[in-house]
Amino acid sequence: MKNSLLTSGIMAALLSSLCCITPVLALVAGASGIASTFSWLDPARPFFVGITVVVLGFAWYQKLKPKAKGEIECACEEDLQPSFWKTRKFLGIVTVFATLMLTFPLYAHIFYPKSEKQVIIVDKSDIQTVNFQIKGMTCQGCADHVEHEVNKLSGILKVTASYEQGNAIVEFDNTKTGILEIE
Repeated sequence: MKNSLLTSGIMAALLSSLCCITPVLALVAGASGIASTFSWLDPARPFFVGITVVVLGFAWYQKLKPKAKGEIECACEEDLQPSFWKTRKFLGIVTVFATLMLTFPLYAHIFYPKSEKQVIIVDKSDIQTVNFQIKGMTCQGCADHVEHEVNKLSGILKVTASYEQGNAIVEFDNTKTGILEIE
């Protein structure tokens, strides 16, 4: 039962941050097209966080509660040395991993490189600034992913994405790229 609790806790922690983890994994793998695959899970994030906390809390309770007199009297020699999977150390590792996964949206932005581009502007009248409304951004990692992908296009001068405001302000040379390509 304890192993199923740990598995449930880990799965709930992973699911709670999957919408933020996927873009980073896609960036590392070079397949940024799959970045928004799990964004539909974000509304359920509080539910998954709650499940993780409850399941791991119950697992710790089970591990730390005092043994009943009957359990102590019938303890065999083999029960005195539990396998690693049933130890406090393993539960601690699982708890740390789950905590890292739960808090991933808070530090996901560190995985996106800040790219400095040199763009040669021929005519200042070709510079255009557009405010794009973006739905589905839920953390700074999402905003960083948008900035990273838009910066790959030629002619982009500056991109500022904000998940709080749900937008990206893009300054670009309209002779090198267009609004449709940026979208």
